[in-house]
Amino acid sequence: MLPLSSMGQQIAQTLSNRHGFSVDAVSHMLTAVYNGNGSMAQFSHPEFGGSGQWMAGGMMMIGDMFNQNLKYRVSSLCDDCARSIAENQTGTSSGVFQSQSQSGGSNYQDQQAGGGSGENSLFAPDPKRNWWPQELGSPSASGSQNQMRYAYFANAQRLAVATGDDVWLYDTLQHNIGGFSQQQSGDGSITFTSQLGVVPLSSLPIVSRNGVEQSSQ
Repeated sequence: MLPLSSMGQQIAQTLSNRHGFSVDAVSHMLTAVYNGNGSMAQFSHPEFGGSGQWMAGGMMMIGDMFNQNLKYRVSSLCDDCARSIAENQTGTSSGVFQSQSQSGGSNYQDQQAGGGSGENSLFAPDPKRNWWPQELGSPSASGSQNQMRYAYFANAQRLAVATGDDVWLYDTLQHNIGGFSQQQSGDGSITFTSQLGVVPLSSLPIVSRNGVEQSSQ
């Protein structure tokens, strides 16, 4: 569950009083609706009858499926959470990376189009979520593949890559990056695609590692 800002806590308290759920339950739902981009939510909380799903427009499913009163209350809460997020939430990113394996094998991908740079109104900045150098602001696109995370900053011509505990910052030069691929066998090399075609990540100059400037490569 994402940490709420002071404004988010006030809204959670207001919605708690309005709908009769605890602040913890409302905070859980705010996070679920936010993660669903304000139009859907997957949640699991005892006060909501266990696990359930909501989708804007009327779809509502809860674990306690025959409790129509609870279903109506949870649906109303979801609607209010979506409205609160739309009215107060700022600082979303504008794109995602398209990542894929080139040589078979298992591959985990995570494409992110939300979260922003800590400009959120309802949620407090999460250092684990915004792992890139904060002076870069909000990424144009971000995502992850296997054990690596990527964040691309088109305006600053910078690419941040996190591997384990290390955060590497690259100069993207003339490239407009649109995607990444990681070899699942062999040397595990990483390539990216730009308007110039497929390019190895190792061809980009390294700007810094964990905030310490590096000599260009």
